[in-house]
Amino acid sequence: MFKTNILTRLEQSKFLVIARVETFKRAQEIIEGILAGGIDCVEISYTNNNAGQIIQQLNQEYGDKILVGAGTVLDSETARLAILAGAKFIIAPNYSEAVCKICNRYQIPYMPGCTTMTEIVTALENGAAMIKAFPISNYYGKSLVNIIKTPMPYVPIMSSGGVTLENVDDWLNTNIECIGIGSLLTKGPVEEISKNAISLANALKKYKEKHP
Repeated sequence: MFKTNILTRLEQSKFLVIARVETFKRAQEIIEGILAGGIDCVEISYTNNNAGQIIQQLNQEYGDKILVGAGTVLDSETARLAILAGAKFIIAPNYSEAVCKICNRYQIPYMPGCTTMTEIVTALENGAAMIKAFPISNYYGKSLVNIIKTPMPYVPIMSSGGVTLENVDDWLNTNIECIGIGSLLTKGPVEEISKNAISLANALKKYKEKHP
């Protein structure tokens, strides 16, 4: 899968599930729930040391039905292990030049967490594919998209936190490239996850109908 294809799928899917799971069984439950709502992109966080194994198992189980990547990747060693496990993209709460280089080497999109304009420009200059607005999504809300894109309209942005069923329409109207969703799509039983996924998918459908 080419880097451009991965980015296109992320942008078209719009929603990215941020999952911190300890077992493959729980990962399956989350995947079944989001797929029922038409959401198919998920990040497995390396806050748990078995993340690589879960990424590999998800790829084996679901194939192209989902796009699975690795999150909380702080160093190049972890990045390489994630790529070998089948991660299609790499996300981090910070920017690392070493991680950026190894992702570019293997043509895997890298989305580092940045807070300042200087961090954003540095990451882009070194080849970051998208900027994760972290942790500022929770503080600024949807206004951060305009704050960043007014001086730099070419910056592709992924939010991380701050999105709810009540304000998702506002976020979509900012033309943000990707929206990271945590608790809404990772907590509770499969039925609850599915219900929330359907609500988000319906919001996206309405947005796309208005902006063909």
